[in-house]
Amino acid sequence: MSSIGVWNSISPLLGGVGIASMVVSFLVSIFYNTILSWVLWYFFHSFQEPLPWSQCPLNANRTGYDLECEKSTPVNYFWYRETLNITPDINISGSVQWWLVICLASAWLVVYICFIKGIESMGKAVYVTATFPYLVLTIFLIRALTLPGATDGLVYLFTPDWNILKNPQVWLDAATQIFFSLSVAFGGLIAFSSYNPEKNNCERDAVIVGVINSATSLYASISIFSILGFKATNVFNSCREENILELTNHFEMPDQNMTLENYDDRFDYLNATFPERVASLSLRDCDLQTFLDQSASGTGLAFIVFTEAVIEMPGSQVWAILFFVMLFSLGLSSMFGNIEGVLTPIKDLKLLPKWMPHEVATAIICLISFLTALIFTLGSGNYWVEVFNGYVGSVPLLIIAFFEITAVIYIHGMKK
Repeated sequence: MSSIGVWNSISPLLGGVGIASMVVSFLVSIFYNTILSWVLWYFFHSFQEPLPWSQCPLNANRTGYDLECEKSTPVNYFWYRETLNITPDINISGSVQWWLVICLASAWLVVYICFIKGIESMGKAVYVTATFPYLVLTIFLIRALTLPGATDGLVYLFTPDWNILKNPQVWLDAATQIFFSLSVAFGGLIAFSSYNPEKNNCERDAVIVGVINSATSLYASISIFSILGFKATNVFNSCREENILELTNHFEMPDQNMTLENYDDRFDYLNATFPERVASLSLRDCDLQTFLDQSASGTGLAFIVFTEAVIEMPGSQVWAILFFVMLFSLGLSSMFGNIEGVLTPIKDLKLLPKWMPHEVATAIICLISFLTALIFTLGSGNYWVEVFNGYVGSVPLLIIAFFEITAVIYIHGMKK
């Protein structure tokens, strides 16, 4: 039974809660699988040597590097120009990017294959998609903790910033993340749980899943922030090396007179002795905390910050392949819940004829989703993903969950 059937059985007036869950699951599936298509695109390019986002492409005359890329960075250029080919704003649609259409079709084909036999085939796929990310995270954790700057990243992770914590948007993002990772209010969880035996201990399962979910978030964050600390340290050192070169040339100091190790002491001495001359130089302001604050979130974290950090790691191809396989596994397991939250309600509502096989029904849903998601393969596609992510996957889930809790407590009754 789906979310619609469950809420109808509590009260016929609550069927709309189930329909709302189905609509949200459908809309989230559309943009979520688009992110998986981006992951596939990066995964296919991770086998190149060197990685395509590690250096700028040559210009049309092949006399130098692409000017747009040189003004930005190779990582930004590969993401915004070669992957998204993004337009200046959402009002300019741009053309359909054929490479993204192929990746999107591939992502939906994988989802369909996993759903061919319904819960039976998907249950087997979950064994891989749920356990493989833990293996990759453990490998990343061991590697990340040995990188220079990992400690700075961990200190940054566990040091609370009270100004950020006062921002209500942060708590909305946190609530949305928990709803996403626990599949609360999507309807897919209700559909899955309807296959449980009647004597199943649901309370125990709820506690176990909640604890494992939070523990996994913490476990993943240690790996991620260790690598972000490593990246920030590299940028910090590069910044100081530029200043060292500027100061060494200006004051005609011998090489190795000023190094990263004695930079602060030597800079303080020069600044105290020749303040006007130092002030006249175009030195960069190198602050490790600032570089740590520049760590992105969401798609920026996966496709810009993390890919940039991977370049600096020895054997970057291996780490890139592992990272994107892990992302695809995580996204695929999320898609299972979302699609189940659409398929089962459609059967409950009897929108499709009884004679239609499950495989055909699933194919129709996946095809409709794929065709709708073509809007995300336009030049303005990334803007539309942000719109869907900001408005579909946050407040609607909170509203649905509020009505679900109210219905269980006051209509169904807590004691029942």
